Amino acid sequence: MEKTCIDALPLTMNSSEKQEIICIFGTGDFGRSLGLKMLQCGYSIVFGSRNPQKNNLLPNGAEVLSYSEAAKKSDIIIIAIHREHYDFLTELTEVLNGKILVDISNNLKINQYPESNAEYLAQLVPGAHVVKAFNTISAWALQSGALDASRQVFVCGNDSKAKQRVMDIVRNLGLTPMDQGSLTAAKEIEKYPLQLFPMWRFPFYLSAVLCIFLFFYCVIRDVIYPYVYEKKDNTFRMAISIPNRVFPITALTLLALVYLPGVIAAILQLYRGTKYRRFPDWLDHWMLCRKQLGLLALGFAFLHVLYTLVIPIRYYVRWRLGNLTVTQAILKKENPFSTSSAWLSDSYVALGILGFFLFVLLGITSLPSVSNAVNWREFRFVQSKLGYLTLILCTAHTLVYGGKRFLSPSNLKWYLPAAYVLGLIIPCTVLVIKFVLIMPCVDNTLTRIRQGWERNSKH
Repeated sequence: MEKTCIDALPLTMNSSEKQEIICIFGTGDFGRSLGLKMLQCGYSIVFGSRNPQKNNLLPNGAEVLSYSEAAKKSDIIIIAIHREHYDFLTELTEVLNGKILVDISNNLKINQYPESNAEYLAQLVPGAHVVKAFNTISAWALQSGALDASRQVFVCGNDSKAKQRVMDIVRNLGLTPMDQGSLTAAKEIEKYPLQLFPMWRFPFYLSAVLCIFLFFYCVIRDVIYPYVYEKKDNTFRMAISIPNRVFPITALTLLALVYLPGVIAAILQLYRGTKYRRFPDWLDHWMLCRKQLGLLALGFAFLHVLYTLVIPIRYYVRWRLGNLTVTQAILKKENPFSTSSAWLSDSYVALGILGFFLFVLLGITSLPSVSNAVNWREFRFVQSKLGYLTLILCTAHTLVYGGKRFLSPSNLKWYLPAAYVLGLIIPCTVLVIKFVLIMPCVDNTLTRIRQGWERNSKH
């Protein structure tokens, strides 16, 4: 009997069909939410409780019995209680023998116990078939519907038939089961809800280090240096001017770091002459973080745009323009128009606008709802070809910003170049190496390696 759950409406079963009975041990938030979801999907629910007479918050249509009586009603029992309360299950060993026990518990911290909760449950009730499932789904997700939260439910267990029955239930609830293998995988599955942005940790730390370094670098050049030599108080620059230099440099550096691991991987494959050797762990982890690095880079680019838009309303800018206008009026002088300066200024702005547009396009295509709507070749074209074009435009935007001052000795302060010069090191390096890699003599060899050819192969 197949069922399809519609989130908005409870299903009614044909009177000729027998409803499958599911038993849930525990009447907490998650147990009640899961029971309501199953009732809506056509299951008959029996709750097991230590106080069956005191449960008034359970969904209508569900039956409440003692643990032993409820266990006799179904051969599938969902254990919706915490691990520290599992001990009473040893008293129900005979009743639970041969039944499927679904462990949905989580711990308060990673590696809190030597074994997983599911493995511990299997030790307490050796005659039962224990399956781990539902621990990555929250009560809120079950109440609000599968479209508002992750649909994936990780499932593992030693008995294939028991695991298949649980996976069928997951599908009937409108969720997506992900078979993780035997019960030994439960320890890893139980870590998932406890991990706080695991793939974002390295990008966050890297971004923080870059921002802090660049901020203090700019403070030394633009605040401390003028104060030491000219006794000028430029501390106000730390609010707008310096962040508006830090954010674009960080964005450009992070964007370059998105494509640098791919370049390093290509060099390793060319050096080794094969694609069948694993990359170093640090490179594997770096490549897995490329999406997060790109999204953080886009965030810093947005901040740069916002900070740039407020420049005309800053007091310092209005004061400087007003002062300049009055001075020119008194002296009856005007600055001659420079065509080359106009070209540099307009080119700088145009390159920035085009680069930011492609930056936003890259960010949009990385969203799952968009990436799932394109095929692999289209996704690769946007993320690779347009990605490198974005890097070229943003690098050119920074180069044009430097203009004639780029390598001028007068621009050095305490022998320190302007911050944007530092921001060009990694992007220019990536682009130069990429240019070498796409040369036919190199690209042809790399393509052959990625198609399975090995330099030292005997066949």
